[in-house]
Amino acid sequence: MSLADITSRIAKAEANAGRAARSVQLIAVSKVQPNARVQAVLDEGHRLFGENKVQEAAGKWPAFRQDYDSTFVHLIGPLQTNKARQAFGLFDAIHTLDRPKLANTLARLAQEEGHCPDLFIQVNTGEEPQKAGIAPREADAFVAQCRALDLPVKGLMCIPPVEEEPSLHFALLAKIAARNGLEGLSMGMSGDFERAIALGATHVRVGSAVFGERIPPASA
Repeated sequence: MSLADITSRIAKAEANAGRAARSVQLIAVSKVQPNARVQAVLDEGHRLFGENKVQEAAGKWPAFRQDYDSTFVHLIGPLQTNKARQAFGLFDAIHTLDRPKLANTLARLAQEEGHCPDLFIQVNTGEEPQKAGIAPREADAFVAQCRALDLPVKGLMCIPPVEEEPSLHFALLAKIAARNGLEGLSMGMSGDFERAIALGATHVRVGSAVFGERIPPASA
């Protein structure tokens, strides 16, 4: 696979779903990828990337952004409240707003900093105890809570259970978003992004299919 392959498949999925061309944004998930691979994708012209950890992003993206204009980086991994201030300076969007404590922290920082990254609320559509996210039955109330804090909530995000049909979870997320007037749907990864696009995804998160298999850092 390659960036060109994935963008072609996204375009085909948009057309098959009767959606406008380029209505879906590809987040190239660059976590644990060597800088040379990331730079190669930047050189191809791609400008939207996803990172899982604040620390890794801090060591990678300030330098790249000096050399590549109009580059956007989204946080797609969990955010600890003690890393929230650092995240404000690194990310254009945070896809993992998943609890009231984090919402309150982000609201306070937004007042102090005078800005806030775009936010997606993570919904635990499978209600998996080991996974972060707001339970579907609590999502409406949490959206209202975040809006009351003047947070810029743009949409919802989910990671379906690996053993279940993802389309059921994508459809549930789309239903919750629609009844709350939210347009953003961050859903779909390498193995299922075409199904996500068919059900309304606005952002798909694809890593190894763009960059190649991840190379974890060597253990000390």
